[in-house]
Amino acid sequence: MGLPQAQDPANKLPQQAQQQPSSASSTTNSIDSLPPEAIALATKLFDFARAGQTAELSQYLSAGIPVNLTNHTGDTLLMLASYHGHLETVELLLEKGADCNVLNDRGQSVIAGAVFKDHVGVVHALKRAGADLLKGQPNAVDSARMFKRVDCLRMFGLEEEAAEVEAAMP
Repeated sequence: MGLPQAQDPANKLPQQAQQQPSSASSTTNSIDSLPPEAIALATKLFDFARAGQTAELSQYLSAGIPVNLTNHTGDTLLMLASYHGHLETVELLLEKGADCNVLNDRGQSVIAGAVFKDHVGVVHALKRAGADLLKGQPNAVDSARMFKRVDCLRMFGLEEEAAEVEAAMP
């Protein structure tokens, strides 16, 4: 995910599968210690989220893949699906318990990325799911202001600001 200066995290390798540490060891494995098959599978899952391949992703989640899987930059499946505007995939991930308030390694929130990309339906679904509008840097409200997202400003209850933005538009 990314805001103005960031790029699409396409083809990034996973950081880890957010597993509970075993009783024998409390350390987490680095990406280098994962077998190539695990890396390939995780990459495939992030590609499914990025491309909005909901049915394919659903099969893996039903088989036990962690819904809050993160890649090496802390982006979750939900972040990638949201950033790329895949409402059906977002709804599936939320239904499966994805955390809509997680921040990636850059301190960016899921909902702020959707605001930045102007995916209003996704923003609405995340807000309904309880996404914190003030979490992250910049947060969703700041992003809506910065990028003059009138629909989002209204959705966030900022009618007066939305009207001012509209009045200033050519």
